[in-house]
Amino acid sequence: MSEDSFDVVFIGGGPGGYIGAIKAAQLGMKVACVEKRGALGGTCLNVGCIPSKALLHSSHLYHEAGHGMKKHGIEVGSVKLDLDAMMDHKDEVVETLTKGIEGLFKKNKVAYLVGHGRINGPGQVEVELVDGGKKTLEAKNIVIATGSESTPLPGVEVDEKRIVSSTGALELEKVPQHLVVIGAGYIGLEMGAVWQRLGSKVTVVEFLDRVTPGMDGEVSKQFQRILEKQGLAFKLNTKVTGVQTTGKKLKVTIEPAKGGDAETIDCDIVLVAIGRRPFTEGLGLDSVGIEPDKRGMIEVGDRFETKADGIYAIGDVIRGPMLAHKAEEEGVAVAEMLAGQRPHIDYNKIPGVVYTFPEVAAIGRTEEQLEEAGVKYKTGKFPFLANSRARSIGQTDGFVKILADAETDEILGCHIIGAEAGTMIGELAVAMEFGASAEDLARTSHAHPTLEEAIKEAALATFAKPLNI
Repeated sequence: MSEDSFDVVFIGGGPGGYIGAIKAAQLGMKVACVEKRGALGGTCLNVGCIPSKALLHSSHLYHEAGHGMKKHGIEVGSVKLDLDAMMDHKDEVVETLTKGIEGLFKKNKVAYLVGHGRINGPGQVEVELVDGGKKTLEAKNIVIATGSESTPLPGVEVDEKRIVSSTGALELEKVPQHLVVIGAGYIGLEMGAVWQRLGSKVTVVEFLDRVTPGMDGEVSKQFQRILEKQGLAFKLNTKVTGVQTTGKKLKVTIEPAKGGDAETIDCDIVLVAIGRRPFTEGLGLDSVGIEPDKRGMIEVGDRFETKADGIYAIGDVIRGPMLAHKAEEEGVAVAEMLAGQRPHIDYNKIPGVVYTFPEVAAIGRTEEQLEEAGVKYKTGKFPFLANSRARSIGQTDGFVKILADAETDEILGCHIIGAEAGTMIGELAVAMEFGASAEDLARTSHAHPTLEEAIKEAALATFAKPLNI
């Protein structure tokens, strides 16, 4: 095999691409990964999951120092925000992790090309190198893992200064007096929470009638109440029709989603967070007969194969939730498949988390989905108000809800709102992967005092009565 010939070339170095490349190399393949950003890790690591979580944690510490520690007997005096230092910490975390992936590539002998990868017919990837020039790679297999980008809002032009996407929201040079967030999904609420804690007035405008559409309805309602108590304001059933940028203040024009009188909101920054769309432009898909659908999604089979022989797709460019860990699982699976193995992913058992405070986490189906499907189920719920550890740390908002099959007792879903929900949902992921029943969880010993005891109690509540309420 020549220097520029590979068993598999991954186009895109995000969670799906870089993890898939490493796994393929570990399985004995000659592997290349093409990434145009100049830093591995994709949107998640560079301008998404990781920097946002750094800011979420830093802003939470700031808010707790000013508002939350007094009840624990800690007086800290006046609290001063050093936004530059907070941003430096975020940037340092990102740089360290991206360099770490480069180290993993070297360790596993993955060829890393910095440039824009484009399919140039069967078995060929043309790379327009960032440093200049082009290189053509011969590939037995090609995996498209180019991820997604922010969905634009017609009539509202993002400049990443005053009207920003999630990328610009991570780089603001000062705390806005008033931030308007368009979209009440995961990204909008997380970034809204960051800037609200740091001192912004935050107004969230959502076209639908609830925050985090698709989430369990009961959790969604309590989540909104908690965020309102923290200071976020919501305008639901409302659409944005335009943003005027000529004055010192932005003027956001809104009106009821079903039509009605318009009104204007004055603000400093607008965050457009109405979702993400697959990034599939400029990949040369037409050269191999691949045509994405209207959303930009690439259709694949059960083994991630596209309609073109030897070309596969994973991550945000295909069906399923746009989550980094979903892409990682697919990266591993496609590598194992190319090695002759038979991997399997159950998309119903991939957790999702909103990293506000408290956190919201879910896995499996919601009550609304089960009712729509006609599945008979039973519900067990336990509030953190009755959990001793939650009481001890002063974090009693929220609950654990477990949904189990009415006949078999198999766990069908779990929805948690509360402190450390994102960590706790891992127990349910393992239980569901191994086909556990609610009774299995209820009869498993949980350390005391821990927040996880709320899971045990919620499981117990599906077939008997909880012990501590």
